[in-house]
Amino acid sequence: MRSIWNGAISFGLVSIPIKLVNATESHSISFRQIHVSDGGRVRYRKVCELDGEEVSTAEIGKGYEEADGSLIPITDEDLAQLPIATARTIEIVSFVPADEIDPLQMDAAYYLAANGATASKPYTLLREALKRSHKVAIAKYALRGRERLGMLRVVGDVIAMHGLLWPDEIRVPEGVAPEGTVSVREAELDLADALMATLGEVEMASLRDDYREAVEAMIAAKSGDGFAPAEAVVEPAGGQVIDLMAALENSVRAAKASRAGAGAGRVEEVAEVTPIRRGPSARGKGSGGGTATGAAAAAPKAAGGKKSTASTAAAKKKPAAAAAKKTTSTKSAAAGAASATAKKATPPRKRTSA
Repeated sequence: MRSIWNGAISFGLVSIPIKLVNATESHSISFRQIHVSDGGRVRYRKVCELDGEEVSTAEIGKGYEEADGSLIPITDEDLAQLPIATARTIEIVSFVPADEIDPLQMDAAYYLAANGATASKPYTLLREALKRSHKVAIAKYALRGRERLGMLRVVGDVIAMHGLLWPDEIRVPEGVAPEGTVSVREAELDLADALMATLGEVEMASLRDDYREAVEAMIAAKSGDGFAPAEAVVEPAGGQVIDLMAALENSVRAAKASRAGAGAGRVEEVAEVTPIRRGPSARGKGSGGGTATGAAAAAPKAAGGKKSTASTAAAKKKPAAAAAKKTTSTKSAAAGAASATAKKATPPRKRTSA
């Protein structure tokens, strides 16, 4: 890999010659500007505002524009003479735990390569020291005409450096959070947790840029005159009232279905969904004024006779009243039987003639 900067790491009194190499690369597809009517390439020309003539790159320098619009020329020699110790040095200033670095500060990433055989020993020393301490190094360095902040950490067998934004370059998120007080129910959090557990983890190496691949396929088809643009399906956005609980439940079911193995024949149980308790309006009303629950309504009928579900529910609901009624009927029957026995035992009176 081609180096973009040569210098040294300053680690106390230890100096480590290194080369700076880009750790990332862009795979995005770039387009050229063309004249729509004839397809001709449209180019930008750099023209001097004073004489109107086009100038080459070698004739272009730097200048600082003041508030009144006047320009102060700045040369590379002017910048090289600035009293900056980091002009060709990555100066380590401290070692801190990695979790103290705000990810918002992360910028471009580079690999630091040992420059020469003499740099191998101190380079390895710094790498192993970072590994054992479980810390990262905070450093200052100069690149492309300005002093920057960096973080050194170990990636495999090499030292990587992330450019960091200065703390005052991080904007305060004013007016970004939702306005007003928004409450979230426990049931909604339970479903969100279930959805997160169902989606699980992903292999980062398996993620692909579908848009870039589609653009490449489109370009290949157009170059062969075999491209037929398809009408994109655009989902309506905004102005919709969303049932959050229903959307979460459907998301959990869809995630389970998508993660189920091919040919498994059932949805893989990844996470439990807490059932939602329905209100009184969701219960069914039985005949005779009794309220029948879903379980009672679905109960099988007893063999040998037909009993209404409402009567069964009413009997279960008022066991004390039924028992009292049964006791009263039993007492009445007993009293009637006793009266009949006494009447039968009494001899009939004889009539006397006058």
